[in-house]
Amino acid sequence: MSVNDRFKALLSNITLTDDQRADGAIKHHGVRQCLNKYYWDSTSETANSMLIGSWGKSTRVRPPRDVDVLFQLPHAVYQRFQTRIGNKQSALLQEVKTVLQKTYPTTDMRGDGQVVVVPFASFRVEVVPAFLLDNGQYWICNTHDGGKHVATDPKRELEKIEESNKKTGNNTRDLVRMMKCWQQECSVPIKSFHIELLAMGFLDQWEYAGKTAVYYDWMVRDFLKYLISKTNSYVFAPGTIELMALGSDWKSRAESAHARAVKACQYESDGMPYSAGQEWQKIFGYYIPL
Repeated sequence: MSVNDRFKALLSNITLTDDQRADGAIKHHGVRQCLNKYYWDSTSETANSMLIGSWGKSTRVRPPRDVDVLFQLPHAVYQRFQTRIGNKQSALLQEVKTVLQKTYPTTDMRGDGQVVVVPFASFRVEVVPAFLLDNGQYWICNTHDGGKHVATDPKRELEKIEESNKKTGNNTRDLVRMMKCWQQECSVPIKSFHIELLAMGFLDQWEYAGKTAVYYDWMVRDFLKYLISKTNSYVFAPGTIELMALGSDWKSRAESAHARAVKACQYESDGMPYSAGQEWQKIFGYYIPL
């Protein structure tokens, strides 16, 4: 098996099936329509909202994860909650949860941090209530430490990954999806958003960026080395320039994966594809073929 065939198979194996995509769409459309009916007197399944996270950026992987939805609330709702005493953000999440429970009474929902979680059996929809700002960014809730609003710029996040993906001939999304597979298979305690930002930073300086899947074994190996070099450093959120600490909880798993990738690349170079496959499966599980 060639490197090209192996990594194309991996990417195919972690792609959502048609049925999974359709199921996820039914779930998030229903949630968005429910909130539109209550807050905007509309029956639209898409208005006043957008897909964010992996569904918005086309980096979703199998097995199915969350579907993240940003839902824009009317400014009047912000004004109404500003008159309240106590944790206004927590109270807002509870109201959104109550609205959704009228449509999904048997679903055990919760409001947590910045989102309202709607845990369907197949997909979990996470709703991020938001208020549109004059600069095109959004205020979202943060219920911790007494509650506050924080800025986010999902449109700029999408633009950044689109720009990188176009520049690298789809390397960006492929790398993010593969590393999310590793994150899942090896229980790596690193955020998917951080993987996205690190992948863009890596590819911006990688000498083989823009090459085909023939180079994907090197891409995985070199990204893991790059990731290790970012231990205890920071990344910045596009648009808002929010500083986010990467920490080091994931470092030992990244070091193990890098050592295995180095071995696998050597086996590929030596014409020992089965041995290479054994090492790759320690990183990506059975999603990558022997």
